[in-house]
Amino acid sequence: MSLQDEFKKLSEKVKQYRDEAHVQLHLAREDVKDEWDDLEQDWDRFRTKIEQMMHDAENASQEARQTTKKLGEDLKAGYQNIRKKLK
Repeated sequence: MSLQDEFKKLSEKVKQYRDEAHVQLHLAREDVKDEWDDLEQDWDRFRTKIEQMMHDAENASQEARQTTKKLGEDLKAGYQNIRKKLK
């Protein structure tokens, strides 16, 4: 799997978790809403980093790749956590 495919797959999975959590958000308690707001700020940073990585994938440093991947994995875990709290 190419680096671009890997980041695209990660981005799609994060978006899926984000969309599912957003649908259920209206049922959330206020503390979950605060957690959501924090994740949304991270989501905006992640989308910017993914766009940069997709554009410059071949020239991106290993550190930049790892940072972007870690941010994506952290976001995925955060959205999964919110989904669990909403069930």
